[in-house]
Amino acid sequence: MSIVMFGQGCSPKNQKEETMKNTNQQEQYTFKLSDKVTREKITFKNRYGITVSGDLYTPKNIGNEKVAALILSGPFGAVKEQSSGLYANEMAARGFVTLAFDPSFTGESGGEVRNVGSPEIFTEDFSAAVDYIGFLPSVDRNRIGVIGICGLAGMSLTAATSDSRIKAVATASMYDMSRSISRSYKDSYTLEQRKKVIDYLSQQRWADAENGKAALGLHEVPFDEEGNLVKGDRILPDTLPKEPNPVLAAFFDYYRTPRGFHPRSINSTTAWTATTPMSFFSFPMMSNIELISPRPVMLIAGEKAHSRYYSEDIYKIASDEKELVIVPDADHVDLYDRLDKIPFDKLTAFFNQHLNQEKLNKIAKVNTPLSAETTLSTQ
Repeated sequence: MSIVMFGQGCSPKNQKEETMKNTNQQEQYTFKLSDKVTREKITFKNRYGITVSGDLYTPKNIGNEKVAALILSGPFGAVKEQSSGLYANEMAARGFVTLAFDPSFTGESGGEVRNVGSPEIFTEDFSAAVDYIGFLPSVDRNRIGVIGICGLAGMSLTAATSDSRIKAVATASMYDMSRSISRSYKDSYTLEQRKKVIDYLSQQRWADAENGKAALGLHEVPFDEEGNLVKGDRILPDTLPKEPNPVLAAFFDYYRTPRGFHPRSINSTTAWTATTPMSFFSFPMMSNIELISPRPVMLIAGEKAHSRYYSEDIYKIASDEKELVIVPDADHVDLYDRLDKIPFDKLTAFFNQHLNQEKLNKIAKVNTPLSAETTLSTQ
């Protein structure tokens, strides 16, 4: 096989941040609603009894026919008014009923304590969204797909391994949060460092229990040049340092500027609970990836994305049918909202093909292997 390339809380002293906050509290969304689509706020419960908040996008010209539906969420620490909503809006304009949701404990969804990251419950939220959307009179419940973005992409794939109602999965700028949190970037933690992180998290539980509340902390715990564990209570700084790391600069340019800032986004204003990493150490996502086949998977990554290796590694171990799409001259964050780079035509073709009822009937009867790595030209 060959790869072909295709063409943190807001500071009251920061006036710019206050302007962003006030603007987005009024407008709510970081993108413009398509004139081909209607949007409706909805809620549903997951199997843990948590109320999940979502936005339902419906094509205006749907008529009385039952159509295919898509569930969307991500990135990790974002809200539905950001990237997942943008994707939902665009795919609804292309004829799908779509649902973008805030994972439990985040955004407008329920769950206490706030800002807890849970791989199990976030995975369950996708299946709970399938429960909801499958009962809509406009939706063919046998034609439901999922799009996961960044950190929620791993949860979307994990959900599909145990929920056969999900008939096709696409990911964009995929992150495996279990791997990232428990092993660090490109598995760079030593065994000693992993044990240091676990001890830090364990001791933090004593502090949380004594204080009666959960402290905030870094979900991906770094080490300094002397090998000391680095702590913090917000994900992104108020201002960029001089000559910042390019990855930090890219995230900052989305979450901490009017481009993508949202007051409910953890990444824009605050951090996860300090003990959030514990469950990711003990929950290896996508360990049963082969169970998705013969349902199709499409993995989209930017050519220049620091996270590209996650998609490529999953592509290697996934069973057929699967597709790897590399977007030229795109970094990780470009696929959050850059309409000139996100391959929406490719996504539309993928779901039109694989949520086709005739195709689904064939898949139900026989597994016909098909594997492809593709290259797209930018739209």
